[in-house]
Amino acid sequence: MDKYIITISREFGSGGRHVGEKLAERLGIAFYDKSIIQMAAAKSGLSYEFIEKNEEHATNSLLYNIYTAASMPSIETAAYFDTPVNDKAYLAQTEVIRELSGENCVIVGRSADYILRDDPSIIKVFVRSNFEDRVDRAVKEYDITSTRAEDKVRKIDKSRANYYRYYTGQRWGIVDNYDLVVNSSFTGVDGAVSVIMALLETRGVGPKAL
Repeated sequence: MDKYIITISREFGSGGRHVGEKLAERLGIAFYDKSIIQMAAAKSGLSYEFIEKNEEHATNSLLYNIYTAASMPSIETAAYFDTPVNDKAYLAQTEVIRELSGENCVIVGRSADYILRDDPSIIKVFVRSNFEDRVDRAVKEYDITSTRAEDKVRKIDKSRANYYRYYTGQRWGIVDNYDLVVNSSFTGVDGAVSVIMALLETRGVGPKAL
């Protein structure tokens, strides 16, 4: 498999971003996470902060569906200027992700698994973890109390689910959407990377030759 893109979707606090970083390092390929927001901001003229907030506050409306998302205008078309500003943020990230998919890379979040769903070179991974472990990770990484960490984990997971549903019409975290689901509570971050590497080997993917 000469060309491949690995998308990492993850529960908050599961260590999915760290898994993606280490996986990209092992493979010797590019890694993209929040840098996509910066690129989308430059492309759209929207601020980094606005795009980041849009991800956190997407509506849970059932009226938005796959057809609506698929029919959004290109950023180059005149219709783009009549597009609601929140949707412009998503559209800009979508175009950045499609551009990045021209090379081997690991992309974390941003609904990349859905955006690139028709690309035969995509390998879709979901990283989950036990709730208690995710709370513990949030306490350590953000230096907050357990109560605040629990609230943060629930809130961000809900935001990710709402964002994904709003722009894709799909339910976030459903196993049918992924090629591999890894529980980092069982494997640890390094173990999760090893599991994914084992899957990649079955597809003829290995570390980049030096």
